[in-house]
Amino acid sequence: MTHPTTSLRTQANVLQQLSTLDRFLPLWIFAAMALGVILGAVMPGIKDVFNALSIGTVSFPIAVGLLWMMYPVLAKVKYEELGKVAQAWEQFSVSLVLNWVIGPVIMFVLAWVFLPDLPHFRTGLIIVGLARCIAMVLIWNMLAGGDSEYCAVLVALNSIFQIVMYSPLAYFFLAVVPGWFGMQGTVVHISMWDIAKSVLIFLGIPLAAGIITRFYFLRARGREWYETKLMPRLGPTALIGLLFTIVVMFSMQGDKILAAPLDVLRVALPLLVYFIVMFFVSFALSVWRKFPYELAATQSFTAASNNFELAIAVAVGTFTIASQEALAAVIGPLIEVPVLIGLVYVALWIKSRWTVGGE
Repeated sequence: MTHPTTSLRTQANVLQQLSTLDRFLPLWIFAAMALGVILGAVMPGIKDVFNALSIGTVSFPIAVGLLWMMYPVLAKVKYEELGKVAQAWEQFSVSLVLNWVIGPVIMFVLAWVFLPDLPHFRTGLIIVGLARCIAMVLIWNMLAGGDSEYCAVLVALNSIFQIVMYSPLAYFFLAVVPGWFGMQGTVVHISMWDIAKSVLIFLGIPLAAGIITRFYFLRARGREWYETKLMPRLGPTALIGLLFTIVVMFSMQGDKILAAPLDVLRVALPLLVYFIVMFFVSFALSVWRKFPYELAATQSFTAASNNFELAIAVAVGTFTIASQEALAAVIGPLIEVPVLIGLVYVALWIKSRWTVGGE
């Protein structure tokens, strides 16, 4: 068992292991939101400019930001290790259930419990719940001492699985399930193709670019150069893409935020509950299955995190940049980042007090 003093020292160094950009990401997100709101207030015509630069329902600047923040993350994924999942089929099965059954159901329930009178925000939350994490979980898992190889496999599989499952699940939870409970006026009139198109564009394009980038440079320049030279330079630009997207979005959403700050708080509360509940449910399930700590931590952070980049892309592509659905999606990273940093400390405390699986 890890000595408590060693654990405390490890916890104290958690934030120091992050880059400056990652370490203060919640602050940067707040600043980007504030900048966007200010721009929208002092330059009210900026919304018309962004709307004029649109391709369908998606603003061109937003599209650029969304595609770029997805690409570096997907270029990091170790797709060549997908075959190793056969060696941990039980663990993968648990992760599959957590990510694609339990997670969406919990978010659906929380959305309806917390936001019964706010259907557009509720839809945005459900969209977030369906977007399984493929990005920041790599960082949380590393800091918590999880299994990095297994995490890479789960991230790669979630990336591919989202292409297949996101669209039908979104249609199912948005248009089908509410009718089962007689929820009148809550069915979202959206075709499966509308969602599939956003997923294919904003996940399919950067996924293909990430796969091509990885295998080309691994062959041309080698793994060491790719992991120690290219990725440290390319990786941080994903967060820059996220911040740029948030600035543009909030410049178009600022008037709504200022007009109804209580609604924003109401969206934040179910998100907070969701991240915490998913983390502990996943950890408990891993303990029950007698997984070692490293696998339990990886399962928990993968299940508790969400792909807010994809959620934002789908909300924007389906409901437009000025929608409440898009605003709900963009609140996601604002809540997720500080909560998951806190859960890293919780995981380290669990590691110091109790070894999962009796090892």
